[in-house]
Amino acid sequence: MTPTPFGSIGQISRSVSSIGAAEIWWRDVLEIPHLYTFGPLAFFDCGGIRLMLSAEPRQAEQASLLYFRVDDIQASYASMRERGIHFREAPHLIHRHQDGLEEWMAFFDDNEHRPLAIMSQFRPG
Repeated sequence: MTPTPFGSIGQISRSVSSIGAAEIWWRDVLEIPHLYTFGPLAFFDCGGIRLMLSAEPRQAEQASLLYFRVDDIQASYASMRERGIHFREAPHLIHRHQDGLEEWMAFFDDNEHRPLAIMSQFRPG
């Protein structure tokens, strides 16, 4: 049997309680490019992967956890805090690979107090 030739992820869905409040927060606070809103759905461009927010009040707590890649986690953390984004903790080392590559993350809350994260990989020095 021939394997299915999967490409990159095209879209990720996340449930929200209020599409209006979520659209404002993701567009104006996180500053993610808004593509369009159609009924209870809002679409955003996350570096070529489409994020679909779907108003589903009963299922909002079952949302996926999204990790956004950033080049400089310390600078992104500072900029986001200046915009009023609440972080659960400062950026911290998650893992150091055998070849010295470090992975750092910082977790923050969306407008419904659910977790999101920024992540960065770099070699110290």
